[in-house]
Amino acid sequence: MAEVKIQAESRTEFGKGAARRIRRDSKVPAVLYGHGTDPVHITLPGHDTMLALKTANALLLIEVSGSESLLALPKQVQRDPIRGTIEHVDLVIVKRGEKVEVDIAIHVEGEAISGTLVVLENASILVEAEATHIPDGVTVSVEGLEAGTAIHASDLKLPAGTTLAVEPDTLIVNITAGTTAAELEADLAAAPGADNVTASATAVAAVAE
Repeated sequence: MAEVKIQAESRTEFGKGAARRIRRDSKVPAVLYGHGTDPVHITLPGHDTMLALKTANALLLIEVSGSESLLALPKQVQRDPIRGTIEHVDLVIVKRGEKVEVDIAIHVEGEAISGTLVVLENASILVEAEATHIPDGVTVSVEGLEAGTAIHASDLKLPAGTTLAVEPDTLIVNITAGTTAAELEADLAAAPGADNVTASATAVAAVAE
């Protein structure tokens, strides 16, 4: 994964008022910590930070004036629940060659046999990888798989240097038999208020005729 260089500024003002002023200037308050160092409070450029964090597990090279550059991974990103803008970022300092635990995405490709349902039980998986070589994700093929097939964490083909950080029997994908029209009709008939549903369906059918 390529490093994204971000020019940061030291931050000496704290509290909600200071944070609002920082955001009004299109910047993001953030904190750097890890490796036994005291937390470093910084301000990040809003636009550059937003672009960088579109990539999961983005590796950031934080440059602060008068200080050494630090490699960091996003640990927690707080966003505005309505606008989606970044309000605060917690960054954990990492070293080159160091192993870190991160969640990577599961990508499903291919088609199981007709009449089956592909259930993604876990959309991501916790792995251990070098901080500078975190994979974007792992791909799982369901091509031609039959109902009753289960894919576990141990079945995943991880990139070299990446290992599982979860139990090997963690269920990732489950292939089940699809629901037939008859089964769906039976389920609807057994559901509460089924008489009203049936009556409505009959009325609609009568109108359609």
